[in-house]
Amino acid sequence: MLYEDIKASLKEAMKNKAEVELRTIRSMLTAFTNELVAGGKTPQDTLTDDAVIAVIKRLAKQRRESIDQFTKAGRDDLVEPERAELNYLETYLPKMMSRAKIKPIAEQKKTELNIDDKSKMGLLIGAVMKEIKGKADGADVKAVVESLF
Repeated sequence: MLYEDIKASLKEAMKNKAEVELRTIRSMLTAFTNELVAGGKTPQDTLTDDAVIAVIKRLAKQRRESIDQFTKAGRDDLVEPERAELNYLETYLPKMMSRAKIKPIAEQKKTELNIDDKSKMGLLIGAVMKEIKGKADGADVKAVVESLF
């Protein structure tokens, strides 16, 4: 299980004194515990692989937003640690679909749902996201759908 693998990698990171990995794994484990408690379970329980992936995606999104904010503020000293953590988190995430692979799916859904009006773009984005089930970034899906109108 992914949850157990991540817990085991904590010990490895401690032995190797890998600062970035250690910091990132600790933040993941904290987020996993928070997820368990929020779901009414005890911290000793384990998460399913799907739940672990969902938490890691959320953490990666937080890192991307932080990088964006720090870059806008000119705080390059804070961007690098966030980028290093994001790179480590992405090693646990499944490979995301490219925009080129999203486009045929979006075109198919547009035809299926008979959407020819830009006002129903949200409906189309939702249908495409449901079809690909988290295999693509939402921003990419939105960009592809917008390009169809």
